[in-house]
Amino acid sequence: MSEMTPREIVQELDKYIIGQSEAKRAVAIALRNRWRRGQVPPPLHQEITPKNILMIGPTGVGKTEIARRLAQLANAPFIKVEATKFTEVGYVGKDVESIIRDLTETAVDMIRSERQVALRQRAEELAEERILDILIPGPRDSSVPRSDEGTRQKFRKMLREGKLDAQEIEIEVSAPKGGVEIMAPAGMEEMTNQLREMFSNMAPGKTSTRRVTVSEAQRLLTDDEAAKLVNEEEVRALALERVQSGGIVFIDEIDKVAVRSGTQQGSDVSREGVQRDLLPLVEGSNVSTRYGVVKTDHILFIASGAFHLSKPSDLIPELQGRLPIRVELEALSAADLVRILQEPENALVRQYSALLASDGLALHFTQDGVQRIAEIAQQVNERVENIGARRLHTVMERLLEEVAFVAPDGSTTALEVDAAYVDSRLKDLAQDEDLSRYIL
Repeated sequence: MSEMTPREIVQELDKYIIGQSEAKRAVAIALRNRWRRGQVPPPLHQEITPKNILMIGPTGVGKTEIARRLAQLANAPFIKVEATKFTEVGYVGKDVESIIRDLTETAVDMIRSERQVALRQRAEELAEERILDILIPGPRDSSVPRSDEGTRQKFRKMLREGKLDAQEIEIEVSAPKGGVEIMAPAGMEEMTNQLREMFSNMAPGKTSTRRVTVSEAQRLLTDDEAAKLVNEEEVRALALERVQSGGIVFIDEIDKVAVRSGTQQGSDVSREGVQRDLLPLVEGSNVSTRYGVVKTDHILFIASGAFHLSKPSDLIPELQGRLPIRVELEALSAADLVRILQEPENALVRQYSALLASDGLALHFTQDGVQRIAEIAQQVNERVENIGARRLHTVMERLLEEVAFVAPDGSTTALEVDAAYVDSRLKDLAQDEDLSRYIL
């Protein structure tokens, strides 16, 4: 569990998300409250439940990214789902409990990877012994003459110095278990998982023989040994604990299942059914997974929606009560887009500069060039459809399409992207509303 203070959490989020200070503060407090709950002595700490969050704001302003980065900071299992994928029980669609099953799968993979990293050194030692057994065939026991042991040590030294990396050897590694595809009706995901696991357990453990170089064999055998060293029962127990105490579920497009005031027929009935099916998960219930029963009482739920055609009060009252923290995210201005292009650690200008540098092209963005890119993105957002910062990806791709195509030819080794260059590539597209609608 993260011990970062809310201020430190916000500072970390600032590295990747521009603005939206209110939303960052809300999620930072929610994450810190998890740590605080761990310091509260029982039985009171069982009574302290997370205060779930409802984010309200247009698309492309950072709602999903805030939740995803928060989960990374907390090293917590995270899953993003869209409310529109689910329908109430009895209709064709996914069962809402599959959210928790998928979250548990994520946690198991996370714990398994962590355990393999922790056991990496031991796995490397075992892999080294297996390679030496292949290079120097023969029994390894107390009856082996000292001269043979000396040979083994010489090969070990050569192996560690990389002198044998190019030599080819045959190795045996565990073959992945073949998956069995089972089609089942909607709402029967749990039965599908149980059948799939039963068939995979019935299949005997198989190995495959491969001829590879020694350097490749070291990697493959290390992964193989690390997987064997992992205690699967321990992984399951830790995964269940982490899901129950630290899981984060991000439910997007919650506004699409809100029933607008004055309408209560047709598909609106199904929308309200989805809300009522989600309610037990958010309130706290027990969900059966292939790894055991998961209690959802202390899972943090973050819901989000644009709420253009509906409002939060259109959600059923019970669900509203389970989303007590409301934060409104602001639409992005041209100044925000300029900052998004430059300031985050994964800023777009850095990404494109690094990509084209691999072809030997030095790409430099001037300040007025960045400003012009942001202005064009903002103009298109206002005229066509406001998709927030996602518009920058489209604009940048169109702007650099030609140079990305010819860069490997070596005809250009440096390019300065200034306002004049941006206008020469995009001005006509941005001004023509019909073209903007289809191209930008």
